[in-house]
Amino acid sequence: MSRLPPLTSERFTDTQKRLFDAITGGKRAQGRKPEEFLMPDGGMRGPFNAWLHHPEIGEAAQRMGEILRFEGNLPDPLREVAILTVGRHWRAQYEWWAHAKIAAKVGVPDDVIQAIFDQAPLPTEDAATLAVHAFVRELMETQHVSGPAYEDARDVLGESGVVELVMLAGYYGLISATLNAFEVGLPEGETPPFAYPHETF
Repeated sequence: MSRLPPLTSERFTDTQKRLFDAITGGKRAQGRKPEEFLMPDGGMRGPFNAWLHHPEIGEAAQRMGEILRFEGNLPDPLREVAILTVGRHWRAQYEWWAHAKIAAKVGVPDDVIQAIFDQAPLPTEDAATLAVHAFVRELMETQHVSGPAYEDARDVLGESGVVELVMLAGYYGLISATLNAFEVGLPEGETPPFAYPHETF
């Protein structure tokens, strides 16, 4: 159970209602019903319930995520490899659970997803996938990026793409911190991917 109480629609302030509408009616909601964003208790899934507790900041976070996921220039599979790498580093239950599904849907091979989870070498020769994963993993684990990792990412993404990659990694670090700090759970019946909260390999 989340540490934050669920905020439900009948209690929304005007700012909370505006944020709820932006999430459930914006680009992240394409092909989804508003109910799909809700837990059985009526609170929002994932980081969104936390954002409703501070909707002014939540609005900015929502918009940044919308840009990165739906308006950015990174190809979908590379974006999801980066997100999974961040989620694995943070051992963020909801983030991994949600984005492993998205990654598979946009074409990230199952063995690559599993290797990210296992923190093992990726079973691929795709230069872009390897470069993105190495860059983000170094950034997460060392708070720095080595010259070779930077150059490999720049070669496949260009300078603008590397900027987007750093922003993406930082944003999903924010998401992971939110999920972990407030112990946001998975939908009922789903199995957490990590032994929470102190799982290590």
